[in-house]
Amino acid sequence: MNDVPWGDLALNLLAVTIAIIVFIGVIMAVAIRIKNQSIIDIFWGPGFVVAAVVSYLVSAGGDGDDTRRLVVLVLTAVWGLRLGLYIGNRNRGHGEDKRYTALMRKQTGSLVAFLVRKIYGLQGLLMILISLPVQFAMYQDSSLGVIGSIGIAVWAVGLFFEAVGDWQLARFKADPANRGRVMDRGLWAWTRHPNYFGDSCVWVGLFLLALGAPWGVVTVVAPIVMIKLLVSFSGKALLERGMRRSKGEAYEAYVASTSGFFPLPPRRSAGRRAKSTS
Repeated sequence: MNDVPWGDLALNLLAVTIAIIVFIGVIMAVAIRIKNQSIIDIFWGPGFVVAAVVSYLVSAGGDGDDTRRLVVLVLTAVWGLRLGLYIGNRNRGHGEDKRYTALMRKQTGSLVAFLVRKIYGLQGLLMILISLPVQFAMYQDSSLGVIGSIGIAVWAVGLFFEAVGDWQLARFKADPANRGRVMDRGLWAWTRHPNYFGDSCVWVGLFLLALGAPWGVVTVVAPIVMIKLLVSFSGKALLERGMRRSKGEAYEAYVASTSGFFPLPPRRSAGRRAKSTS
């Protein structure tokens, strides 16, 4: 791996780290002022857009293939901005998320130190780590090729599942007739988490776009970490624990009949509907 542009990558990583620290710091300052720490969720996706924009600018004039660089920038921006707008619109008028309210009750000592340790420091580190495929792809001089094209296709599948799943769930919840029901229609009949499955595909796609050179394989850590977060920590596992407590048998029936993550044909009869609030 003697041809790896270590100096350029190190400079890029430094620039992204500084940008993310500033980005996260501004969000934390605003959150403290308005007493709502859950606004960080809105800026999770846009944080990767910051990393992509900085990487695109820092890599300008280098040896990276311009088409690959632009594609990675655009795909990251479309995913990140859509996600931020969706969460911002969903959370509008609802105040601080109860998870953050419960966390803040445990605060001791310096508020800033507590927030950095419990919320913002981890978020920033994850943004830097998971954005590695975006950063590395900016310095690869090969054309997109077959693997890059497959990466774009996987990203497109992911965005479809994530965006359509979010849209279907929002429409379902907005209809008063669905009060007391579990969302088990559309993509939600094929997987209990079309949005999380889509998110995973997006980052697998971006990883494939970082394979324009053999050394890009080291960025596989990014989709692994993202999928682990979505399945075992802040995503699927956390949500399902809450749903089981609040929805009881109706959600258990949904769990028994619907794939937990990877989309599969529904196993229940067409007329069977769980009775509980999604």
